[in-house]
Amino acid sequence: MEYLDALSPLDDRYRHATRGLLPYFSEHAFFSYRAEVELRYLTALIETVKPFTLTAREVQTIHSAALLSQQDYLRIKTIEQKTSHDLKALEYFLIEKLNDSRLTPFIHFGLTSEDTSNIAYALMLSDALTQVILPALNAIHERLLNLSGQYRAAPILARTHGQPASPTTFGKEMRVFHARLQHRIESLQRSSLTAKLNGATGNYSALATAYPHVDWVRFSQDFITSFNHNRPIPLRASLLTTQINPPESLVDLFDDLRGVNNILLDLCRDIWRYISDGWLVQSAQSGEIGSSTMPHKVNPIHFENAEGNLGLASALLMHFSQTLPISRLQRDLSGSTLMRNIGVALGHTLLAFQSLQKGLSIIQLDSEKCAHILSQHPQVVTEAIQTILRREGIPDAYEQLLALSRGKQITSQDIMQFIHGLDIHQDVKEELLALTPINYIGLADQLS
Repeated sequence: MEYLDALSPLDDRYRHATRGLLPYFSEHAFFSYRAEVELRYLTALIETVKPFTLTAREVQTIHSAALLSQQDYLRIKTIEQKTSHDLKALEYFLIEKLNDSRLTPFIHFGLTSEDTSNIAYALMLSDALTQVILPALNAIHERLLNLSGQYRAAPILARTHGQPASPTTFGKEMRVFHARLQHRIESLQRSSLTAKLNGATGNYSALATAYPHVDWVRFSQDFITSFNHNRPIPLRASLLTTQINPPESLVDLFDDLRGVNNILLDLCRDIWRYISDGWLVQSAQSGEIGSSTMPHKVNPIHFENAEGNLGLASALLMHFSQTLPISRLQRDLSGSTLMRNIGVALGHTLLAFQSLQKGLSIIQLDSEKCAHILSQHPQVVTEAIQTILRREGIPDAYEQLLALSRGKQITSQDIMQFIHGLDIHQDVKEELLALTPINYIGLADQLS
């Protein structure tokens, strides 16, 4: 009942599907990640400039304050109502929670808000991709490989330009999608994200003025990479920045995600067509209703849901990639409000992945239907016939088959008569007569 007034369907209708992202992209999570950055910076700073010494127990106590309870979060939001600045509200909250006069001057010391936020976003993305997005994508990837193996030798009519073409196998078609995804998955797994910790205009000005003897460039490098323990998608330090971190590593990541979504969108539309044509059947799910008025229907809803959400996610990811690299002079806040919607883009992506995986789990190929369709298109073997005739030295082989078949409804009998009328050796005729749409699949079963 608490979600009755949710504006986004991700927070209501689809909450069950996207709740896995809440620990990474909810507003509560964003404050928690920033609290972790602030408190780890606090102890690293004190250890470096040495205004006093912290015991190991004190360091542990400081770091544990980053575990924000719901009550902590609500307190921060109350402070923010006065400050109208979320990071300053977090700073005041941490001062209040730590309640140590020694620590107060060094909380958020020499930093700008973006120092904290950009590191937090990099951590949020790294964790969400590793823990949620990639596992969901890998499940689809594995399912495609299973379908490829299951139907590696199951012939279907191929279509080029929407027209009947040389046969393939359903397994081979799924293997192509698997291979396309493999490239993008490997690129995502090789990803790294940059982050910066260098003050208001990227020059370490406040820090270098207060403590000129410290190597702040080295400090920022060490601090940012200190978060990389057990993180498959690591953070790298950006050393040349304005107030904001250059977004190119984010753009690369968003483009890879969009590339994944485009491949899966292509898959959804192909599967939808196969279902529409009756080549694929879906297992009816108990209690599920396909139409409010037509009881017989088993709609391809999972593929349609995935298609819609893939398109929406990609539109957001494209906007991020086009807009984040552009910021007036040192910084404007257009990028800040965009960054708060990364979770929305990933939410629609995750919802699409889950819908697609569910759809792929309930499809089966109707091999008899596919064989019947192939038998209705004997013309698809004319490619093989004209190629063999060219091998035998017949110069106008293509033209002969063109005259026989182009734009015509021919039968297997027509093809047999054509072959019998050729002036070629009997063994070549037998070779041609053995060709059928069912067995003309080339190496498709080996490639699957």
